[in-house]
Amino acid sequence: MRHGMDDLLTLMQVLRDAGQGCPWDLQQDWDSIVPHTLEEAYEVADAIERRAFDELPGELGDLLFQVVYYAQFGAEEQRFDFADIVDTLTAKMLRRHPHVFPEGTLASRRPPGVSAAEVQTQQVNSRWESLKAAERDTRARAERADATPSVLDDVPRTLPALSRAAKLSKRAARVGFDWPDARGVVAKIREELAEVEEALAAGDQQHAQEEVGDLLFAVTNLARTLNADPEQCLRATNAKFERRFRFVERELSAAQRPLTEASLDEMEAHWQAAKAEEKQSTHS
Repeated sequence: MRHGMDDLLTLMQVLRDAGQGCPWDLQQDWDSIVPHTLEEAYEVADAIERRAFDELPGELGDLLFQVVYYAQFGAEEQRFDFADIVDTLTAKMLRRHPHVFPEGTLASRRPPGVSAAEVQTQQVNSRWESLKAAERDTRARAERADATPSVLDDVPRTLPALSRAAKLSKRAARVGFDWPDARGVVAKIREELAEVEEALAAGDQQHAQEEVGDLLFAVTNLARTLNADPEQCLRATNAKFERRFRFVERELSAAQRPLTEASLDEMEAHWQAAKAEEKQSTHS
């Protein structure tokens, strides 16, 4: 017998039951669960990038469990429940896809004969952004009567810095605040790097740190311009660095050379060997 969504919701209710629940689950609250939510989201991304599809149902289940947790907190405080989450999401997606659901209902469809390929992408994106802007405006007005809506509203502050930088710059680019092409971003990177060098030459470490932030923001914009996700780019580089450094460690160990006693030249030689081996493997 396969379990369904109702079973999962019941399981959470029992885990949080004061008399019969799990002590650890009973101790959790909105704030304590957030780090777990972020971790589970990254584990989903990791499984996808590794193409570990056999692990993906479990990782997606762990992420779904986080949503169920928040739904339970909301129900306990009589704020909302899981059904409210599903209803809010479905209604929002219906609003944002009038080119698919023209009457704003799940049963409505485009006229027969009009394929998805025939729907103009630019028009869809424009409509999507205008709908999101209206939603941001509504939220801002609800939060503060004198609030001025911004295209940067609702970009989560808890996002990883690279992801948030990419999202902020993407929002600004959609209203025309952007370089004309990737060459403009590369020029900006050179400009920011020069400012880092100037700060270092002046011995101003605090200013250098600030300029490094500007440099990272510019590099993030280059990734966005190339339609690349900066977090994915850096994760790939992290993995590459780890592979090569472990190769250095293995080679030194095979030569009975403690890592702490090896010279930089020795380690660099093994590092280059690792690069050459990877290049040969790629082209073989």
